[in-house]
Amino acid sequence: MQRLQHLLDNNRRWAAGITQETPDFFQRLSTAQTPEYLWIGCADSRVPANEIVGLLPGEIFVHRNIANLALQTDFNCMSVIEYAVEVLRVKHIIVCGHYGCGGIHAAMENTSYGLIDNWLHSIRNLYYRNKKRMDTLESPEERRNRLCELNVIQQVKNISHSHVVQRAWASGRPLVIHGWIYSLRDGLLKDLGTPVQSLSDLDDEYRMVPVQDCQEDSDSLEE
Repeated sequence: MQRLQHLLDNNRRWAAGITQETPDFFQRLSTAQTPEYLWIGCADSRVPANEIVGLLPGEIFVHRNIANLALQTDFNCMSVIEYAVEVLRVKHIIVCGHYGCGGIHAAMENTSYGLIDNWLHSIRNLYYRNKKRMDTLESPEERRNRLCELNVIQQVKNISHSHVVQRAWASGRPLVIHGWIYSLRDGLLKDLGTPVQSLSDLDDEYRMVPVQDCQEDSDSLEE
């Protein structure tokens, strides 16, 4: 059985380098994590969260999946968001997509890839909802890139519509949701300029009234 010794050796060199630079780093890291950021990104191996924003372990909480989706029906992702918001008390949630995303490309094709077809269904719907406007773009690459951006923007909306995030805003806690896109060609991030930071940023139909407020309204009517 191959033990991947070269990776174990890499780990030892990495740990030794960190310890030499900051002797108490791992001791402090082992006691608690206090990140200010939650990163929801793509599982693509070319988009490592910590490295591209220059942060060390413990400084950013990370959830990754194919095509950086944040679906209300994905209890894995929603649980991560709840833990990050309610326990870690992060102040920023960053949805980061990337140009050249294979999941985005697959969602635009009329080809079945198996189980992943179900996972990409929401992106396919997003594509066809915007197809007329996207067809005005000159090249297939431009259309793929635009869908990568639209997908990030949609996930920002999905997160802002979640009860966990709205409950944090209703209690007055600072929390901003950002949409970013990463370029594999130059390693640079771009802010898509769609931050959401309060209930007032949401359309009326997506605002959820906390249970206690509903009870208070009911009590006042009975009086």
